[in-house]
Amino acid sequence: MSDYSIWVLEYSYVTDYHKSGVLYGAHNQGYVKLPYCYALIKGKGRTAMVDVGYSDKDYGKVLGDRFGVENWRSPKVVLGSIGLDPADVDTVFITHAHFDHFGNVEDFPKATFYIQEREIAKWTWAMALPDRMRWMMTAVDPGDIVRGLDLARQRRLVTVDGAKADVLPGIDLHAAFDSHTYGSMWVTVRNDGKTASSDTWVLAGDLVYVFENIEGPGGAVDVADPIYVPVGLAVGSQTNLVLATEEMMKQVGYESRRVIPIHEERLRDRFPSRITEEGLRITEICLADGEPSRVA
Repeated sequence: MSDYSIWVLEYSYVTDYHKSGVLYGAHNQGYVKLPYCYALIKGKGRTAMVDVGYSDKDYGKVLGDRFGVENWRSPKVVLGSIGLDPADVDTVFITHAHFDHFGNVEDFPKATFYIQEREIAKWTWAMALPDRMRWMMTAVDPGDIVRGLDLARQRRLVTVDGAKADVLPGIDLHAAFDSHTYGSMWVTVRNDGKTASSDTWVLAGDLVYVFENIEGPGGAVDVADPIYVPVGLAVGSQTNLVLATEEMMKQVGYESRRVIPIHEERLRDRFPSRITEEGLRITEICLADGEPSRVA
């Protein structure tokens, strides 16, 4: 019995992203394709998103162009490819406030947004620092923070302090403070609804970019004794990233395929997927009982 369906939806990509950005210490090892994605969770009468991408206009477009993003598509187009509309989304979990995760909030008019209190507070603090310290804002659109605060004015923003269980039935939030960002978090789906679940999925946000972050440089097949290798970008520390990875792996009984890195192009090799008319990938992680496949 599965309560929720989960899809990872690509909305754009970077064709050549330096490998050292996704894997700490991978200097001079070339480039990888970096899909830009968000996740959709559907079931028990709810439709939730994990992150919402970015808006390809104003400073969001400046950042997208700076990072070499290609083939951007709006949430209306991307969700339309699985028969949904942004207005169908009632809940959004923001794993962190980098531009490619926290833009587009205006495209989800009926959603309540959840974010770690530390995440939005510390980015507000960072925005006020002297300009010579602007490296910390490298991947942040200040307009996204302002729009997030406006969600609070509308009573559509819920700030979370650490872990929070059953935000939706069987869906929990967990914090990784001072890791990839100040208040990054991951989303756990206990898909059988049990507290001690045997069907758990972790949507890792940017705490995990690629399989090697969990399985080591050789991957699970080649390495009998895997080692965690954190992502390359940490506003906090790589130590905290490794500690968060251990907590995520504990939640899935150390079954690494159940920790989902949304920036991983090779999800297609582990889960059913298809390419849309726009040239973007839909990956189907699991299906709720009675839910039709969107990739068949």
